[in-house]
Amino acid sequence: MRNLLSLFDLSTEEIEAIFSIAADLKAKLAKGVREPLLQGRVMGLLFEKQSLRTRVSFETGMAQLGGSSLFLGEDVGWGKRETPQDFGRVISQYLDFIVCRAKSHERVTELAEHCTCSIINGLTDLFHPCQALADLMTVQEEFGSLKGMKIAYVGDGNNVSRSLALACAKMGAEFAIASPEGYELDQPFLIRVDQACPDSFVKMTHDPFEAVDGAVAVYTDVWASMGQEAEQAQREVAFADYQVNKKLMDAAAKDAIFLHCLPAKRGQEVTDEVMDAKTSRIVEQAGNRMHAQKGVLVWLSQQNG
Repeated sequence: MRNLLSLFDLSTEEIEAIFSIAADLKAKLAKGVREPLLQGRVMGLLFEKQSLRTRVSFETGMAQLGGSSLFLGEDVGWGKRETPQDFGRVISQYLDFIVCRAKSHERVTELAEHCTCSIINGLTDLFHPCQALADLMTVQEEFGSLKGMKIAYVGDGNNVSRSLALACAKMGAEFAIASPEGYELDQPFLIRVDQACPDSFVKMTHDPFEAVDGAVAVYTDVWASMGQEAEQAQREVAFADYQVNKKLMDAAAKDAIFLHCLPAKRGQEVTDEVMDAKTSRIVEQAGNRMHAQKGVLVWLSQQNG
């Protein structure tokens, strides 16, 4: 049974296959064609965290593919009313896919251990693989290729930047991240990336201008993610020099696009001027969440039979 807990679970060729499926389905949808490739399949959305894009894009994508979905909130008692093994063994009899949005990555890996259906990570504290797939799909649409392209991330070494770094490594793109001291990508993760992708190029710096130099895409995220609200004031001080503004965008490659996983705190990590510029691709990027995830769902169904 194949799962998508992080992009470590996928090879370069498998990511390319997912992109191919996603692009085909997106093109057909633009022509009004909705192929019922997952007719009769059921997806459960097991969420511990609030969501807009992840929930709506997965539910809509599944409906467009002819399947159905169930939102599973706190009332199902995941991890509370019964043991994880009992919960997993029972619920996976009913469902073909479970999209899990959890507070800790261990919760998702534990769920996968006890389920007999595909588990898809919809966000954890460590990884956000579906976001990274949509990110690179957006870059690929814009420039026609990923190999050798430089993508810069300005901000925290969090789940989003971690997944983006790994996605770039898998797809042959350069990745540069500028973070304040103490907020960099962790060394155990970087070692694991190097082991999985020996030819990868991941550069870390404390200088945002160094990171964006030559980059075709400049990416940022909120300074304090969900669960870090108590650190907001401290992080505003630490990240004060890491705002993506016009001056920083001008230091990137000519016609570089701007990306953000959203929601954004305008005026903090990014200015309105950048968010609303002609080179901003935040809307297209959010739209590609659905298309990339449809690719994931169809690809997993092909792998699992």
